[in-house]
Amino acid sequence: MKATHEHEWEAAPGLPSALPHGEHVVWQGAPDWRSLAVHAFHVRKAALYFAVMLGVQTLNLMDASGTIDWKPWWVAASLYTLALGLLAGTAWLSARSTLYTLTNKRVVMRIGIVLTLTFNLPFKRIAGAALKPYAGGRGDIALALYPEDRIGWAHLWPHQRAWHVTHPQPTLRCLPEGAQVGAQLLALWQAATVGESIRRPETPRASTHTPQGLMA
Repeated sequence: MKATHEHEWEAAPGLPSALPHGEHVVWQGAPDWRSLAVHAFHVRKAALYFAVMLGVQTLNLMDASGTIDWKPWWVAASLYTLALGLLAGTAWLSARSTLYTLTNKRVVMRIGIVLTLTFNLPFKRIAGAALKPYAGGRGDIALALYPEDRIGWAHLWPHQRAWHVTHPQPTLRCLPEGAQVGAQLLALWQAATVGESIRRPETPRASTHTPQGLMA
């Protein structure tokens, strides 16, 4: 994958520096922008809301004889269309500027449209993972971190699990092959943490050789 102009500073696509000896890239991918528009930017819900508003406005603009003044209706419809276009465009830009990387040691998330941020998440600091499947094989993979490794919710958006504000979970959003990437991540996690004492978030003193799980 060729680096785009705004990411020419990267040592390799999605990686801010060269990988150390013994570490290699296993998989790289980005969100499907259409799925991101629906599930992260809620374009479908916004479109439904705007349609209801146009229906209400149609009734309000209708006079006793049934005549409708269409000028304000078209103004509102144009503004709604512009808003939906901006949401969809932001989703496209977000997907275009995002690159997720799995190495044999960690997960790397390069995100950000204007300000690029890169998060390095070693497998040994990942307490668990959860897969949320969508239609067409797409899916989100949320990564649960230990409390001391907390990342700010605003820094991750929209690459975070919904409703987890106190302890944000970095999330690989709307992956075209979510289940396959989840299985690959699980195998890499197990290989990297074999023989390690891994703490679950719910039971800090527990020790296990299996991850918390990749589940819906």
